[in-house]
Amino acid sequence: MLEEEITADLERFNVPGASWVVIEDGAVHETGTAGLVEAGGSRAVAPDTLFQAASISKPIAVLAMLRLVDRGLLDLDEDVNEKLTSWQIPPTGAWQPVVTLRQLASHSAGLTVHGFPGYAEGAALPTTVQILDGVRPTNTFGVRVDLVPGTQFRYAGGGTIVMQQLLEDVTRKPFRELVRELVLEPLGMSDSDYAHPLPPGLHARAAVAHDERGRPLDGRWHAYPELAAAGLWTTPTDLAKAAIGVQRMYAGADDALLPPELAREMLTHQIAAGQRIGGLGHLGLGFFLNDSGQRFGHSGGNAGFRCHLLADRDTGQGAVVMTNGDNGGWVVQNAFAAVAAAYGWEGYPGEVEAPDLPSDEVLAELAGTYRLDGRVPFTVERWGSGLEVTFDRQPSQLFMARSATSFSAAETESGFEVRDGGLVFAQEGVVLDCVRE
Repeated sequence: MLEEEITADLERFNVPGASWVVIEDGAVHETGTAGLVEAGGSRAVAPDTLFQAASISKPIAVLAMLRLVDRGLLDLDEDVNEKLTSWQIPPTGAWQPVVTLRQLASHSAGLTVHGFPGYAEGAALPTTVQILDGVRPTNTFGVRVDLVPGTQFRYAGGGTIVMQQLLEDVTRKPFRELVRELVLEPLGMSDSDYAHPLPPGLHARAAVAHDERGRPLDGRWHAYPELAAAGLWTTPTDLAKAAIGVQRMYAGADDALLPPELAREMLTHQIAAGQRIGGLGHLGLGFFLNDSGQRFGHSGGNAGFRCHLLADRDTGQGAVVMTNGDNGGWVVQNAFAAVAAAYGWEGYPGEVEAPDLPSDEVLAELAGTYRLDGRVPFTVERWGSGLEVTFDRQPSQLFMARSATSFSAAETESGFEVRDGGLVFAQEGVVLDCVRE
C-alpha cells in the first residue's frame, strides 16, 4: 500500500524516485524504493542508492560535536571564540557577541546565512573559512551576528559551519574524517559520507537531482562544501541507524554513542521554532522536536533533493523518506502521513497540507516584461510551478511558489505576490508595484 501511494505521488509531483525505511521497536522494519535514479533512464532506485541528506546533515554533525563535549574537549555553554583558531565570530560594529555551541546547535545564535544553493559541476569550491567570510569563490554572504544570541529562533546553516570549523580547530582533523570516526563508523553507517565533490567511484550509486519539472540538473547534482550543514550523502537505512542510535542513547543503552545525560540535552526544548513535518515545532540540539519532546526529526532540501527523518524517542518507531526531485517535499509529507496511519503513530497530526500552487493559467499570464515601480526593468518566465526573474544587469533568480499567489527567492529576502491579477514585489517590508510593459 505504501509503495502504491508513493509511486502515485512521484508521478503526480514530477519526482523521479524515492527510497524509504520504517522503524519499529527500535529496528529497521521495512524498506522500500520506487521510481528511477534519473528521469528517462532505466536504472531503478535501489535500497543502497545514495541521496543527498541536505540539512539532515546538521543533526548528524551535532552528534559528532556532542561526542567531543562528552570527551571534555568542548563545552556547550562556552564562547566558541575561546577555541576557534582558524576563524573568529567577528564583532558587529563595536559589539563583540558571545555565541555558544548550544546556540549554534539550536539555531538561536542570531547568525546570518539561512542555507546554501550549492555549486554546479566543475565550479571552484570554497574553503570553510572562505564560506564563513563570504569571499570568492563562495556564493553566499559572510556569517555574522545581527540578532542578540539566545533570544529567538532563526534557522542558520551559517551557524552549523561555525560549528564545523570549531570541530576541525579543536581536533586538527578534517571534518569528513572526524565525523566518520565519531559517528558514521560507530553507528554502522557504512553507506554515508560527507564528500564533496562526490568521489567518481560512487557516481554510479548516486541518485540524480531533478528540478520542479522533473528534469535532471546540469551536472547531475550540486556540490556542497558546506559539509556539516548540507554535505552528507547517505541512504534511508543509514539515517535510520542514526535515529535508532539516538533512541538507544536516550534509553541509556550500555553501548550507546552518548551517555543519556547528553542525549537528553539533545532532545530537550531549547527554543520554539516553526512547524515541520510531524508537528515538530521546537529545537533541541540538532533535532527539531514536537511539543512533548518525544518525537524528533529533521527535514532536508538541497537542489533536486527532498527528505525527512522522524522518530519517537520512547516507542522505537520512526521513518526516513528520501527523494530526488524539488517537488519531493509533497511526496515526503504524504508518505509520513501514510506510515503514521499504517503503524498507529499516536499523536501524529491528522491533517496533511495539500499543495496550493499557481495554476498553469496564472503562471502563463505572469510571464512578460515589467518595470519595478516603473523604474527597474525585469523579465519573468515560468520555471516549473515558480518564476525565473531577471532584473536589469543581474543574473536570473528563481522564485519558488509558496502558495497559489506568492513566490519567494532562495538567495535573497525578496518575493512576489499576485494581487488583482498583477504582480507586486516585496522586500524587507517594502512593497513595489510591477508595471507591465
